[in-house]
Parts: sequence; C-alpha cells; structure tokens
Amino acid sequence: MAVSVDLALLVIARNEAQGIARCLESARPHVGRMVVLDTGSTDGTVEIARACGAQVHQEPWRDDFSWARNRALELADADWSLFLDADEWIESGGESLSQAVLASGPRLGAVLVRSDFTQGGFVQQAGSWLTRLLPRGARFQGRVHEQVVADLPRQRLSLVVGHSGYQPQAMLAKRGRNRALLLQELASQPENPYVLYQLGKDCEVSGELAPACDHYLKAGAACPESAPYAHDLHVRLLYCLGKSGRLDDALVLAADMMERWSASPDFFFTVGNLFLDRAIAHPQTASSESLPMVEQAWLRCLTLGECPDLEGSVVGRGSFLAAHNLAVLYEGLGRMDEAGRYAQLAAQMRAAQHGGSDSQ
Repeated sequence: MAVSVDLALLVIARNEAQGIARCLESARPHVGRMVVLDTGSTDGTVEIARACGAQVHQEPWRDDFSWARNRALELADADWSLFLDADEWIESGGESLSQAVLASGPRLGAVLVRSDFTQGGFVQQAGSWLTRLLPRGARFQGRVHEQVVADLPRQRLSLVVGHSGYQPQAMLAKRGRNRALLLQELASQPENPYVLYQLGKDCEVSGELAPACDHYLKAGAACPESAPYAHDLHVRLLYCLGKSGRLDDALVLAADMMERWSASPDFFFTVGNLFLDRAIAHPQTASSESLPMVEQAWLRCLTLGECPDLEGSVVGRGSFLAAHNLAVLYEGLGRMDEAGRYAQLAAQMRAAQHGGSDSQ
C-alpha cells in the first residue's frame, strides 16, 4: 500500500524478543516507517527489530510510560503516529489507517484491542477501545495506563489489534511493575477514578479480589457517567464482589445497574453467574428463586447478541458462551431436549465466531 502521508509505527519495547517481529511485520504494509524505542533489552529485541526494518533508539527506562511514548513521538517526528505494544499485532483493518490520516482535519484514532485472558480455566477475549493513532502535537500523560492529552475529536477506526499480554506467563513478568507505578499515581491523585479502576484491574488479574473490590467501589463512586471505561468497571466490580464472598452486595448493586446496562450482554452474563452462585449457596430456594433468574439472564444475552462497541466486552457472552451455559443449566435441570438444542447452538455460534472452525 502506498502511503502518501508521513505515518510512522511507534513501539516501546524491553525484552520483547518473543513477539516484536509479529508486531512489526503486521504493521509494515500499512505505515511508511517503523520506530522502536528500546528501554534496556538484553534478549535480542534490538537485533530483531532492526532485522524487521525498524529504526531503533535506545534510552534507559524512567518508570514512566508517558515519558517513553512522548520520547518516541519526538524521535519519530511524524505527521501521524500509530502506537502498538510489542505484544500486539494488527489482525485486520490496516487499510483504515490511510483512510483516517487522509481525512480532513486532525483527530485521534481509537482502535479495537482484543486481549486474550484466562478465566475459569478457559482462554477468553475482551475488547478495549484505545486511542492509538495520533496526529502531530498530541501527547500522553500518566506513569502507567497512560492516556492521550489533546483537544481533538476521537474517531473509532475499523482497525482490530490482537494482544497477548494478559496471558498468565506475560502477567507474571509484569507483576509488581505496574502496581508500583499505579501506587505512585494514586499518591499524587488519590481520588482519580481511572487510576483506581486500573489499580482494581491489577489486583483482579493477580487474584487479589477483595482489594480489587475496594478500588472498584471507590472508582465507581467518582466515575463520570460518560467515562468510556464505566461499563468494564461495573461488570468487573460485580464479578469481584461475587467471587470475594460479597454475593448479596453484588446482587443489590446489579439491581441498581439494571436499567443503565440493559443493552449489555456482559452485564447479564455476569448477573446470571451471580444468581447461579446464589443457587449453589441456597439450594433450598434455588429452583423457585435463583435458577429462573439465571435462565432469564443468559437468554437475555442471546437476545442482545455481541456488543463489541462496549468497553471490555468479552467475545461470546452475547452468543456461544451464553448458549453453552444454558445447555449446561438445562442438562442439570433434566431438560435434555433444550440442553441438546442450546449445545448445538453454542457450537454453531462458536464456529461462526472463529471463521467456520470449532477447534477451540
């Protein structure tokens, strides 16, 4: 693809030899040049990046991701910059980049980042809309989970980015680093809901669900109605409350949120799980109270379908995951015809989601 404007790929890296070639090769056809800022690799990252055709700069790490991204912007000195992390790659929609930069007027471009994560022993995928395409002059702020600072409209692009950084092995390598930076941010901004939300996520992925609840509750109390992360925050809060022994609190909060998230399959999927936990905790009333609510919640997921525009939406909660759960529920209730029907539906939906292959 011929690029008629100065569009550069920017990557911040340190010891990313395992994935940086995939990152760079996925972006190479869609950008004019590639710039890597290495902050102290010892594993061959620099050599691999250069072999892929990237211009590599090396500077010591300063415990500040905004500094690193802003330094990369300075080094590239490009009209437009696309940021990818080294554990990310373009899955589809690369052609939308040229369309975005050739459109009239500067804007920020948000891309859909699909992150693999493990929950309940299964690999799942969640989507986040992140600002990654920047015109000249935009900058970042925040030591970690940094955000773009620019008084410009934000446009969602049809660019889909894969991300493997939330898998257990990758998270083990990051554990402690982000927490320390988030705590520094919180010390300077103790009421910042976005920092509290990110701190809650850091605790959650580390299995520390009780402190995750505390951070999420504080974030929710201060979170603006229009905050793009509000949906993910609320769904995560309900999950963590339920799994940390605060099931009644979770159900009360879910009732309060019902109207706001009436179009979210992720919300109803989580509500169904909460009522299932309540059925297990109170078997004497399960059939008359909790299990009908479980069924209604997961059926609602199928009615709503997939909603990738919602921040943090997990693939399958509006399709094959909900259908699978219904099949298991009906089997447990002895409703075998319905169990078989929804098991077949789940398989069909999963195959459709994965391009016709039901190998997962």
